[in-house]
This record gives sequence, C-alpha cells and structure tokens, in this order.
Amino acid sequence: MRHIAQHIKSTGLACGALAITAGAVLGQNAVRAALPDTAPCPESIATIATCYTARHETGAYLFAAMPKNWNGNLVVFAHGGPSRTPPTETSLQRNPSVIGSAVAVKRGFAWIASSYRREGFGVRMAVEDSDDVRKFFIARIATPERTILYGVSYGGAVGAKLVETYAKMDGSTNFDGALLISGVVAGIAADWAQNVHQRVVYQHYCNNLPRPDEPQYPLWSGLPADSRITKEDIEARVDACTGVAQAPGARSELQKQNLANIVNVLLIPESQLPVSITESAFDVRDLVQRTAGGRNPFSNVGVRYTGSTDDATLNRDVARFAADPAAAGAVRADGDPTGVLPVPVVTIHGIGDPDVVVEEESAYRDAVRAAGSGDRLVQAFIDAHVHVGLSEPELTAARDALMRWIETGAKPTPQSIAAACEELRANLNGPCRYLPEFTPKPLNTRHYPRETAVR
Repeated sequence: MRHIAQHIKSTGLACGALAITAGAVLGQNAVRAALPDTAPCPESIATIATCYTARHETGAYLFAAMPKNWNGNLVVFAHGGPSRTPPTETSLQRNPSVIGSAVAVKRGFAWIASSYRREGFGVRMAVEDSDDVRKFFIARIATPERTILYGVSYGGAVGAKLVETYAKMDGSTNFDGALLISGVVAGIAADWAQNVHQRVVYQHYCNNLPRPDEPQYPLWSGLPADSRITKEDIEARVDACTGVAQAPGARSELQKQNLANIVNVLLIPESQLPVSITESAFDVRDLVQRTAGGRNPFSNVGVRYTGSTDDATLNRDVARFAADPAAAGAVRADGDPTGVLPVPVVTIHGIGDPDVVVEEESAYRDAVRAAGSGDRLVQAFIDAHVHVGLSEPELTAARDALMRWIETGAKPTPQSIAAACEELRANLNGPCRYLPEFTPKPLNTRHYPRETAVR
C-alpha cells in the first residue's frame, strides 16, 4: 500500500481517489486473501466504512474500521479498563468508546483497537497489544501515512507508555502523535495507591469489607485471590453502611455521618463511592496478583487523613502498612510514564472528572518537563464533571490540532483548540466547554499524602 500511495501522490490524485484506487488494487485475489474477516460496523458508521475483526496470536481480539473516503491516516485506540471479564469476539463492538470511533471515521481516519489479550491489569501487556494492532493494520489492510494514538482513561496510561516505549533506535517513531483523554497519566502507582487510601478509610467507618465475622486479609491486597464476592455484594455493603443508594431523607443518622466522613476525607462525590470501593477491591487485587507477585506495593505509613469529624481517632485506628520495595518498583516499571515524549502529545481532561481527577495532569506535566519534553505536550481542559465524555466538536478540534502540529510543526495552544471548537460547531453537534486559562492544582491536593496547606 505504501507504493500505491506514493504513486497516487506522484500523479496528483486527490485523497478520495486514493481510497478508490487502493481499493481496486486490493481487489486482486492475492491481496484480498490477506484481508481479515469483515464484521458489522457500528450503526453510526455502517454506511461509510468497512469493518474487520480478527484474533491475534496472543489471544487479543481486534476491530478495525476503514472509511470509504480514507484520508490515509490511522487511529490506534487504547480503551479504558482494565476489564474484569475475559475478552470475546464482540468485546470491542460493545464498548461505548468504540462506538465513539465514528467521530474519527467520519473525518476519514481509519481506526483499529485491541481488546487486550486477557482481562485484568497489565499496562505493558496492553501497550504490546496496541502496537500489535498497528502492525496488523499495516500487514493486512493498508499502510497509513500518519498513525496517531487515542488513549482514554486507563488507556491514557497505556498510551503514555506506548508512545515512549516504541520510539525506534534511529530516532523515528511508530506513532506520529497521541491524544490522551481523561487519562491515568500520573501513573498507575499513584492512581491505584489512592484506591487503597479509599479502602482503609472506608473500612475504618464501615468495617464490612471484610466483616468482623469473615476471614480477615490485608486491605492492600484488595481482596483474597480466591474471593468469590461480587460487585453487587460490595455495592450492597457500601449502601448498608452509608445509604449512598438511597434518597438522603431515607438514610439513618449513622449512615449520613459515615457517608459525610468518607467523602470529606477522600474528596470524592457521593455517587463515586460505590465505584471507588469496587475498584479498591477488584482492581487492586488484580494489580497485586499480576504485577506485584502477591506482595504489597502500597504504603500509608505516616499519611495523615483529614476532613472527618474526628481526625485524631481516624488516624489512630486506621489500618497501616508499609510497601515491599520490589513490589512497588514492579508497579512503577509497568505503569508509570517516564515523561519522555518522542512525538507531540495533546491531553484533554474534564475539570470535574469523578473517576480520574484532573490533578493527574499536573503530575504528568511535571514528569514531561523534568524529562526535557515539555515542548511536545499541550494540555487542554473542559468544564465537565463526567469521565471522558467529549463532544464531537471538542474531540475533533483536539485531533485536528494534533494533526496540524504533526504535519506543520505549528504547536497548538489551549486557546487555539477552544477557538477551533467554536468554529466546528457550525457543522458538528455538541457543546464547546474548553477553559483555556484553567490550570490544575498539584496532585497532592487531591491524592494522599496531601500537602498540609490543602485545608
């Protein structure tokens, strides 16, 4: 396909002609035999693209969409998670972020994603799987002119690792740029450690995960490896202690007090509590078992929890534990970005994101600057209180800015992205909520250990 594109460029044919001519060449039997199996496209792109599915030799499933008016560029998508169930042939098609691929495909971008080879934690594993689909697209479908990485949520951690890991030795790159949306960009060590802080504070007030009459286990482990407790079981326990699933007037006085203390200490919305405690159980267990070898990578020794009605009692009685240095190092090596950026990166984050706090962007910015890559990072923020959730003009403005940066060297600014979003609203539905002057506070104003000046 590379030689096809070069030929078309030399003859002056337009981008639309590239799709038609390339499609005609791919119609030859010898090449057609190499194409992966076709699959139903999401309804939003069913009339404008051909979709493919395959299973990689690692066990990961992939899903690709090739627009009929291909512009020659490829988006490699790193989805959120980690998933708690094994991947299946239809895992990606059911993922709402995949349905969101329509925003890129409608603009002519080819799109491909991996389910990741198994359920559970593993940033480097997901990095390898995401690069595998890039190579698969080139080998089986077409050779793109430009390849950019989209990473959302947990996929933001995957994307940050991916762009810094797959720089070639000669200085060229497999990826030309990255767009990280609501990403876990501060690193897995910091993000998952916060889950453990949430868990010990919750257990201090609720004492029901585990209950006193159940086998006890260290809270840093999330759950015992053989635990059969379900998500619904945990949500029921959280509600029993805090009444979070009930109308405020239906909560007992003890439930109201427990809920207020927990959310004030952890600085999370009430609605986020069931999600946070579920993640602190299942996701932490997965990380500990798969990456830390069953050892403890977390520490809260010396951490002072604040914001409750009785901080002294909370800090006296809360569970404490010190990290195993080798386990902590393994988690950092797997999931923490170094900050080295060989290519342009744009990050977008909602200022009120309840799942991945916006302050993670401060930690990422600091790491990138410390690594000497500050000129390759642009961060923009939207006035939104949901996780991910960009509108079509917001996402398109960010992606277009990244592509111009790659192609012309003109680095965007939060102001230029916001202005482009407003222009796009003439043809695209959705709001423009960019806040060009916003700067997030340091991560330790939201995550423990915190600066004493936060309160």
